[in-house]
Amino acid sequence: MLDIRYMRKNSAEVKQRLEYRGVNPETIDELLELDQKRRDLIQKVESLKAQRNDVSDKIAFAKRQKEDASEAILQMKQVGADIKSLDNEQTLLDEQVREIAAHLPNMAAVDVPVGPDESANVEQRKWAPEEYGSRPHALEEASWVKAHYEIGENLGILDFERGAKVSGARFLYYVGDGARLERAVYNFMLDEHRQEGYTEMITPIVVNDSAMFGTGQYPKFQDDAYRVEGLNQTYIPTAEVPLTNYYSGEELPSEDLPIKFTALSPSFRKEAGSAGKDTRGLIRLHQFNKVEMVKFTKPEDSYEELEKMTLDAENILQKLNLPYHVIVLSTGDMGFSAAKTYDIEVWMPQQNVYREISSVSNTDDFQARRMHITYRDADNKLQLVHTLNGSGLAVGRTVAAILENYQNEDGSVTIPEVLRPYLGGQEKLEPTPHH
Repeated sequence: MLDIRYMRKNSAEVKQRLEYRGVNPETIDELLELDQKRRDLIQKVESLKAQRNDVSDKIAFAKRQKEDASEAILQMKQVGADIKSLDNEQTLLDEQVREIAAHLPNMAAVDVPVGPDESANVEQRKWAPEEYGSRPHALEEASWVKAHYEIGENLGILDFERGAKVSGARFLYYVGDGARLERAVYNFMLDEHRQEGYTEMITPIVVNDSAMFGTGQYPKFQDDAYRVEGLNQTYIPTAEVPLTNYYSGEELPSEDLPIKFTALSPSFRKEAGSAGKDTRGLIRLHQFNKVEMVKFTKPEDSYEELEKMTLDAENILQKLNLPYHVIVLSTGDMGFSAAKTYDIEVWMPQQNVYREISSVSNTDDFQARRMHITYRDADNKLQLVHTLNGSGLAVGRTVAAILENYQNEDGSVTIPEVLRPYLGGQEKLEPTPHH
């Protein structure tokens, strides 16, 4: 949620910055007009309440003097009726202001590239294992390179067909070594993040509507969510929701900041707006595992912490020896709550393209204002914290990248060295008989 006081004082700047995010400037005019009406009403109600107190004193005085107070009583009734009517009007205005404000995205940080969509994103840096030289990948010339889903099916470790039979499209079973590989990947990620100072959590995977509102998924993206029928509850689209809401409504001791959490959780997404995109394989599923990182920081530290969190995600890819690049998202490509986002995209040799594997964002105080998460600054004044979140990483996409980048011509897949201790020392995935 944006700060309405800031919007009042800096309306021209807010209009321009939100126009970069696709918001019509007239929407801001409408919001500020309604807000002004609401504030005028509050003043009217206050002055009527003062008048009512005055009249009530007069009635009491008249009664003590045994004088006729009927005119004052009538006046009192009228003032009471006026207050009630204005209160109703104010409630309606409050709702209208809240409704518009709840649909406004965060303002982008000033150094974010301005543009309508992903075409305006800017590459920050590239990384590949030294032995690849200037090429992003060692396999890009090989004619035998297969897509991760073909490799997984040939190895008998990914079963999309039975996933679809039991649950529908975009669900799957991981089988045997596939399940063990997925488990190795997320345990490795959690161990790395723990060493970086993140507290490991296991969160609820069902949250209430106020939690979804708090992180900015509701009201705008309610259609993308898996709702629990008949209850105001939702299966989480990411562990960011329960992790960030952990402190909702609380004041954090300033000496504890920054606070860092990590969690593995299943994530559930209808992907309503992505029909026809990446429909095969592990890239865009309705249910997938993700290791999430979340931070609560002081405002002055949040951008430095954003850089650190991005490096924490990159560290996983470097240790897995997977080529990637980091891009900064433009104003038209960022998520609703974000003020600045880095996407990390991993190289997928079969498609000859980089695919997103992590999104790391600073939301400034946008989420904290919705959730009322505060701390006291050096002057003992209550301030909103800044919240950050990032994938560390999307597990299925990491498995996809491993299968494609570590595939061999004979159909086997070499297991990255850092994962072997999690797989009892196993060095390769070999084809096994189908069940």
